[in-house]
Amino acid sequence: MFLIYNASNRFLRIPSSIPRVTINYGKRRTTLAHASILISRSNFSTEEPKRKPALRENIYTIPNLLTASRILACPAIGWSILQGQFDLATSLLVYAGLTDLADGWIARRFKMNSVLGTILDPAADKALMTTLTVTLSMKGMLPIPLAVLILGRDVLLSLSAFYIRYTSLPPPKTFSRYWDFGIPSAEVRPTEISKINTGLQLLLMGTTTISPLLPWALDVPLTGLQWIVATTTIWSGISYVFAKDGYRVVAEKQKEDK
Repeated sequence: MFLIYNASNRFLRIPSSIPRVTINYGKRRTTLAHASILISRSNFSTEEPKRKPALRENIYTIPNLLTASRILACPAIGWSILQGQFDLATSLLVYAGLTDLADGWIARRFKMNSVLGTILDPAADKALMTTLTVTLSMKGMLPIPLAVLILGRDVLLSLSAFYIRYTSLPPPKTFSRYWDFGIPSAEVRPTEISKINTGLQLLLMGTTTISPLLPWALDVPLTGLQWIVATTTIWSGISYVFAKDGYRVVAEKQKEDK
């Protein structure tokens, strides 16, 4: 320990561990502590600032479980189409449509919205769309160029989603935290044309799936719908490139809510 005289005419007791400089004036010796200790007594604190805990949310909600069940139903839908069991495929499509309506209503009615839900819901639609596109094109019920267009757009959007997840994830950016969806980073905000395109795609895939069960042919209406879907698919893909509100970082959303 040693003492130092400060500007307020008081002696401060300085721990000997504080760096100091010794200045010789002939026979006199003056010991000075580091200048920074004269600024504030808070400099004597050795405690490190506590890091704020990462924002977490409950992901085990009924809407998320319904959405997950819709994703799990996709392999069964694809298998039934390839096996020519269009009655089973139609039943599973009806289930997918009902759960899609139910999870959204439950989330709004009982305030079970979550950032993961904004990711899972469009992911379930894409999983269903991919399954229908691949299997129907394999059965020769959907043109190959249209299937390539739909799948190509979805692949590009998926890659951009991985990039957005990484850039918006709060530090530290570790592998385990990247795949921990209990830590929200950004929520997806689809554009209007994207919503329209998704609806038209589902209409096309659903109509194509049930067409073998109908007593009349739908060749002409389906061809027209295919051209419309091709147009909206290209349009929606371009809209994501230029859209400024395609997604929102969670931290920015919290600032707006305050």
